[in-house]
Amino acid sequence: MAHNSLVTVEPPRFDRPEVEVRASTKRKKTGAAHWSGSRIVVQIPARLRGKERSRFVDELVERLLNQRPQNAAGDASLEERARELAKMYLDGVRAESVRWVANQRQRWASCSPSSREIRVSSRLRQCPAWVIDAVLVHELAHLLEADHSAAFYELANRHPRQSDCAMFLDGFALGLGLRIEDADVDVDVASDVVD
Repeated sequence: MAHNSLVTVEPPRFDRPEVEVRASTKRKKTGAAHWSGSRIVVQIPARLRGKERSRFVDELVERLLNQRPQNAAGDASLEERARELAKMYLDGVRAESVRWVANQRQRWASCSPSSREIRVSSRLRQCPAWVIDAVLVHELAHLLEADHSAAFYELANRHPRQSDCAMFLDGFALGLGLRIEDADVDVDVASDVVD
């Protein structure tokens, strides 16, 4: 390593692998990140310090993590998986759209029964497929029962791993330092359904 770079290593965390940060005096404005085995290598300008440095590194790491092959599946494949699960567990109920979103900070997913739209937090992309499946079945069940009633749980629990999923997501949220809301149904003001 050249003398114009300072290398630090951040240990792995619950939500990401080990990160090697190379701060270079040659870099002035831009940064880059790439995989090196199971570690992420981030190259940043040496002038960055404190919170600015942390934000810069986190953004590059997040961008790279979202490009992993298992995260490449887009909205079309998520929607197709929802259709398959609906046929398997919920008599083929149809959502108008099912898509990944990056703006859900306090929910894993949400459903708008009136528009029949389901949105799934992009944070779940890195979860096992069975977790995403259970979340999709939960949200699809809201198309039939908008609240969290006994009838709703009878439908949602047709997926055999709903309780495992809830436990997994509780641990996942804890590891990420998130506080997740229980409310996942968007209710129209004119609707009689109360969340």
